[in-house]
Amino acid sequence: MANHDKNSRNRNLIDIQKIAKAVELFTRNNHISVGDTPNDIVCETRLYRLLHYHSLVKRVSPVPILVVYALVNRSYVLDLQPNKSWIRHLLTQGFDIYLLDWKSPTRMDKYVSFDDYVNCYIDDCVEIVQNKNSVDKITIHGYCMGSSMSAMYAALHQEKVKNLVTIAPVIDTSKDTTVIANISRQMDIDKLFTAIGNLPPEKLYEVYSILKPFKQGVNKYFNLVENIDNDSFVQNFLRIEKWLYDTPPIAGETIRQWINDIYKKNLLYKNRMKLGKIVVDLKKIHVPVLNIVAEEDHLVSPECSVPLNEVVSSEDKRLIRFHTGHVGLIASSYSQNNVLPKVGQWLKTRSN
Repeated sequence: MANHDKNSRNRNLIDIQKIAKAVELFTRNNHISVGDTPNDIVCETRLYRLLHYHSLVKRVSPVPILVVYALVNRSYVLDLQPNKSWIRHLLTQGFDIYLLDWKSPTRMDKYVSFDDYVNCYIDDCVEIVQNKNSVDKITIHGYCMGSSMSAMYAALHQEKVKNLVTIAPVIDTSKDTTVIANISRQMDIDKLFTAIGNLPPEKLYEVYSILKPFKQGVNKYFNLVENIDNDSFVQNFLRIEKWLYDTPPIAGETIRQWINDIYKKNLLYKNRMKLGKIVVDLKKIHVPVLNIVAEEDHLVSPECSVPLNEVVSSEDKRLIRFHTGHVGLIASSYSQNNVLPKVGQWLKTRSN
């Protein structure tokens, strides 16, 4: 009995020490290094930077890849740390990588729309990559909202696209059962737009907090305490936390289109969405398409992403499902070992 009490006291002491270390972790000024893969800023405007990553191999694919990130959170999640970097892994496979890194819109950008993002900013970057590499066509590769914009671009500017690679695209929102989709359908975005213009980060934080309240709000801190002596775990935890709470505002007109046209009216899937005066018809996409879906995605239902393969007219199209979540697709050991090798293999056979 005495030994049992002694062991119990020792365990409690260890738990208290771990909790103290976790508390101290959040009270000190932590330097969190992200996005460290070497790159050059090829072009920079008020609303975006175009990054070109340094090659890591001698022989590089002749078809460059333009990665189009989402307008939510920051693109460094694709280069979170060396052993969990989507960008670095593609570089080691011999691809020439450019990244469209979106900057925060200001009050004067309230009326910036998808027409601007797709037909101006993405198109400008595509032409820069074309000219820099002396090629007619490049691979467009998007993530989440960036995948939806990439699909829009491919439908409207197919003559410049060699391949389309999408990760968790938002396509058929009638099949999206996530909390985000349900909130979007109930949101009076027109009233919000009139009142505040751009969507502030605080509104996004409110949505994130109710997605998985226990896992995201409580359980993750229990896991941190349990693993507080594991430096690798702690550093990865801090990087993910930094990314989760590093959210820019979203241009008012863009988020209004996103909510009204895509989530409420499902116009993108119905091939009735307009960018300016031009209708986006996904059936016009004939280029090779690789669509990557996460089975456990709590931000974009996999059933919402899969229909891209059904609506495009491409003969060469592939859908790959992975047993992971939204972030796990691109920033995890699982991604490095299971997702990226298949993405690279698919791209290599279509990048000559």
